Amino acid sequence: MVDHEKVCVLIPTYDEAETIGDVVTSFREEGFENVLVVDGDSNDGTQEIARDAGARVVQQSGQGQGNMKGQAVREGLELSDAPVVLMLDGDWTYRAEDAETMLEPIFSGRADHVIGDRFADMEPGAITRLNTVGNKVINRGFRLIHGHDYGDILSGYRALTREAIERVSLTEDGFGIETELAVECVKHNVRTEVVPIRYRNRPDDSETNLHPFKDGAVIILTLYRMAKTNNPLFYFGSVGIASTLVGVGLGAYVAYEWIVRSISHEVIAVVGSFAILFGVQLLMFGVLSDMMVTVNREQTRRLEELAERLSEGGPPSRSSFESDDGTDRRGGADGPPSGTVESTGESEPEPGVVEAADSADED
Repeated sequence: MVDHEKVCVLIPTYDEAETIGDVVTSFREEGFENVLVVDGDSNDGTQEIARDAGARVVQQSGQGQGNMKGQAVREGLELSDAPVVLMLDGDWTYRAEDAETMLEPIFSGRADHVIGDRFADMEPGAITRLNTVGNKVINRGFRLIHGHDYGDILSGYRALTREAIERVSLTEDGFGIETELAVECVKHNVRTEVVPIRYRNRPDDSETNLHPFKDGAVIILTLYRMAKTNNPLFYFGSVGIASTLVGVGLGAYVAYEWIVRSISHEVIAVVGSFAILFGVQLLMFGVLSDMMVTVNREQTRRLEELAERLSEGGPPSRSSFESDDGTDRRGGADGPPSGTVESTGESEPEPGVVEAADSADED
């Protein structure tokens, strides 16, 4: 059962006067009294309309201009102290009727982060063909790079627990915030669930702040940049493979020219050699970095398990002290912890007691 009093509805806005009033009213009618609007200094009366509809309105510290959604989201998450935050855009494309669906996995204890899948039930024409292609490319790239299929990582309809908010680290200022949030949840093993929602057409009088090419490039760059700490083998390996292929191609050209036409290209040969060396070094660095990330994740997981058991008042499990090969890090494979003496069942007499006994025999 969803507890509406524990939920803060967070709506980042910029020039959404045509729709923000209906959005705020619809959520209040569904029983959500805590509605927070973070506005990017709109000049069309968005703040006044949202306030009249019953929302708490805060002007974000950064300059809006339609491209500071990420900064508004980060600021809203910091301002809210509710146990659960339900985040969505203020353009009337997301329905308040889907809020129960979004929040049910959290209140049932199955997830700490919920994504609303727009493609599950989308009105015709809600997204242009260009944006549809871009969404598919980005979602497939996310699945390839980060190893998880979240269906619709660019969805603006999200639900987060306070624990998830505290675990992720968000830095994006623009429309890359959804991508960064998805990657951070993968990186920190935040339980995530995807649920179907209804995605509506934007009203005719409402203009989008999204620029397909510019913001699409930012999102793709964010997706690749964040692979540095989540999948370094891809991050460094992709550039390494490209450099190696370029070097091999230059080398093949030089060899062909030398064998067939007896023409030497010393400069090209040197450049090709450097490209191959550079590519191989990047591949090696990517492998080493990936090993370090894997070890760090395993250690972090064990520490989290240990902290959870200690917080529950129970003793740490044996797996918290064992390495992957079954060796006890406190001592041997099955032996006692290092620095302790194993009891044999027979108590050793103390030196003072032995000396006293000897003196009594002599008397």
